[in-house]
Amino acid sequence: MKQIFLFLVLMYSTVSLSQTVLTSYPVDLKTLKEECQTLNAENVITHDIFAFIASRDSLTILKYNSALFLNDKFITTRQYVENRSLMGYSFSEDGNPTLYWFSPQENSIIVIKYYFETKTTRALKFSLPGEEQSILTQYQKDNNFYLVMKYKTKQALTVYVFKNGVADEKFLDFSSFTFRDRKTQQKTFNQILNENPIEKMEPGEYNPLYKVTAKTKLYILPNRLILSFDQGIRKTQLFDINLENSEIKEKTFLKPLGQKNAKTSNSFYHENKLYQLNVNSNELLFDIKDYNSGESLKSFTVTKNDTIRFNNSPLLTQIDNRRPKEIKNTGRFLKELAATDAGISVFKNKKNLFITLGGSGNSSKTISMNGFNMFDDYFGDFPSTNYYNVESDYSVFFESVWTKKLELTTETHEPLASDKIFYFIDTHKEIFIPNILKLSNYSILGYYDTLAKQYVLRKFTDGFQ
Repeated sequence: MKQIFLFLVLMYSTVSLSQTVLTSYPVDLKTLKEECQTLNAENVITHDIFAFIASRDSLTILKYNSALFLNDKFITTRQYVENRSLMGYSFSEDGNPTLYWFSPQENSIIVIKYYFETKTTRALKFSLPGEEQSILTQYQKDNNFYLVMKYKTKQALTVYVFKNGVADEKFLDFSSFTFRDRKTQQKTFNQILNENPIEKMEPGEYNPLYKVTAKTKLYILPNRLILSFDQGIRKTQLFDINLENSEIKEKTFLKPLGQKNAKTSNSFYHENKLYQLNVNSNELLFDIKDYNSGESLKSFTVTKNDTIRFNNSPLLTQIDNRRPKEIKNTGRFLKELAATDAGISVFKNKKNLFITLGGSGNSSKTISMNGFNMFDDYFGDFPSTNYYNVESDYSVFFESVWTKKLELTTETHEPLASDKIFYFIDTHKEIFIPNILKLSNYSILGYYDTLAKQYVLRKFTDGFQ
């Protein structure tokens, strides 16, 4: 799990995960594993918590109040949604949930509303457009379900907003805007997306390094989307999208420039600020700009001979999921970082801002399995020239802890709830079909316990506790 980074180092000493079992419910999933799904959800108006547990033949819906006491349950069949996957959810004004069941073969979504008062359902079929469009991503926001579609030929996106049983279509036309690739060659909107696929950033959550290195990002806000492009090294191009009237506004932010051209660069939007990073093997440039005015709020330049003054962790490198190792000096760190796809992640909890600066990449190493360097081949049973390519993912990074007023701190990095959750999953083999729900003060891990045959909800919080 690449979510973990520095926390892996900390976990080698004894640390309490500060997790609590909130509740459990007996259920026996007597079916093939690939046909089971779970989903946790919060009605953001009532703050009721729902657990949706789908097996091949049945669906169990557990309804908890905000204190996680079981208030009601709804057990029904999988009628109409056999061989479909659970795609998302929404809540109507009456508080009842709606689930969205997708079939790629039929290219359609079955929309089912579940009425707890009468234990009945109502199903509708939503047929997706034909071969001209494909699903880009989906998400939930403010009790609504959103489906983002990409066109093959039109320079546009379509967002479907599902609210109270109605799908409202928003057509977003990008044909009038100019796009350029890294070599400053003009490209169409679709060409840029084909070369740099959109990565959705999870709002209010820590987005790990392997996600934030994407050159095209989608940020989700109430009734808004922000789409950012960082394929070029000179500027960040953003599009502020109003989902109420489909208006698109373009904003451009020049990236910090050093003495030499950057080898890798990127940005991250967070709460009306844009964090920009430009890197080559000689220097690192880091800017924080006000999103509305474009004014630079903080600016740092670090050369290979400098000491980085705003890191609260060692400079680290990590291969696959192995234990991170420390990089001894800035020059070596910049050399390795310049060879990666750079990225920035910004996350806020109640106390601080947590910023990760780094990059990720992939390397291929050829090794010889000729018997002499792998095992004893005394009898010559193996060919003397047998080579294999070994692929490895690697990352270089450091953590930085700031106050919410963008002041530097000397605090050490503490594990986030998400760090603990992924560590807990990695070390408990009985966990099946886990699902994470982020709430305002803590996170909930829901999963099926294959040994106890129960659906369990566990609470995880930030920090060492």
